Amino acid sequence: MTMEFPFSELLEQLPKQFFASLVAKVGEKIKAGCDVINLGQGNPDQPTPKHIVEAMQRAAANPKYHKYSPFQGYSFLKEAIAAFYAREYGVKIDPAREVAILFGGKAGLVELPLCLVNPGDVVLVPDPGYPDYWSGIALARARMEMMPLSSENGFLPDYEAIPASIADQAKLMFLNYPNNPTGATATKEFFAETVAFAGKYGIAVVHDFAYGAIGFDGRKPVSFLEADGAKDVGVEIYTFSKTYNMAGWRVAFAVGNERIIQALELLQDHLYVSLFGAIQEAAAAALLGPQDCVKELVALYEARRNAFIAALREIGWEAPAPSGSFFAWLPLPKGISSTQFADMLLERAHVAVAPGIGFGEHGEGYVRVGLLTDEARLREAADRIGRLGLFEKNF
Repeated sequence: MTMEFPFSELLEQLPKQFFASLVAKVGEKIKAGCDVINLGQGNPDQPTPKHIVEAMQRAAANPKYHKYSPFQGYSFLKEAIAAFYAREYGVKIDPAREVAILFGGKAGLVELPLCLVNPGDVVLVPDPGYPDYWSGIALARARMEMMPLSSENGFLPDYEAIPASIADQAKLMFLNYPNNPTGATATKEFFAETVAFAGKYGIAVVHDFAYGAIGFDGRKPVSFLEADGAKDVGVEIYTFSKTYNMAGWRVAFAVGNERIIQALELLQDHLYVSLFGAIQEAAAAALLGPQDCVKELVALYEARRNAFIAALREIGWEAPAPSGSFFAWLPLPKGISSTQFADMLLERAHVAVAPGIGFGEHGEGYVRVGLLTDEARLREAADRIGRLGLFEKNF
């Protein structure tokens, strides 16, 4: 008879994966033969650029990469990362001391609380925000304090609203701009405020720059490290998943504060033997090679944004246009929860969206839409929603 081994207390206290239920619901509809337009996930729909794939194909044949990689990654990739930051942001990075190679951005985000906080310590978390921030905090047995993000404040945290008693206890803070789920972007002035706040209270800052390449209306997103003193207080995590459509490749990096980088690499020394060398070579090719593919991708997302927002406004849904990322954050009519609304759209229009409550308490009243299908399907999704007459009614 198969023994039923109990899970550890650590696993039992992990936050529930809210979006697993959404995936299951969508799967059931598709299995039943419904034509579902799935706008609820954040999985890039475009292929990795050809020159990056070809670099990987060539490198995979190199016997050098069939052995274990250096524990902390190849120096050529770290040097490429430093060159990328100098070119794109005018930020000087020491490739030997200020870069950690990651197994995808999510890995670094989950690892950092394990590196920097102890049980009971406070971590400041944006609300709404990316739910996987919560996972690392739970594994570290730390305590979350939420920083509400409101439309009135441009979906930026208000540091003056954080009680000093909480700030004094905080050891770590997560930020993310361009933002998932709101699509908001941050300014260099905001990051300067962040540096001052973190320095005052001794808080390590983790800026999740996953959507760093994706800014609209001619505005390039700002790196946290562009702010004076940013490397004194924190790090930035950059992933290849969005900029270069390499989500399945699981490669990212952290740059910034030397001590935090040292902690990340120490933990990873006990977990991994670095990434397959051919992936590292392809990643370097992505950073140092032609960037036309990035410009074309941003233009594609901006065209989708414009088409979708215009289609929503035609049906009476006054939705703000995001300034970055590939998400739209849509306010709901009064009197219906985000879960009820998402379920209604899936059931009656066969359109899947992500309920805002899945991103935190302050996400209630919104749904998140991914701009990850072509313009025709986005317009069709808006048309299907419009036929329900929801924006002609008062809930």
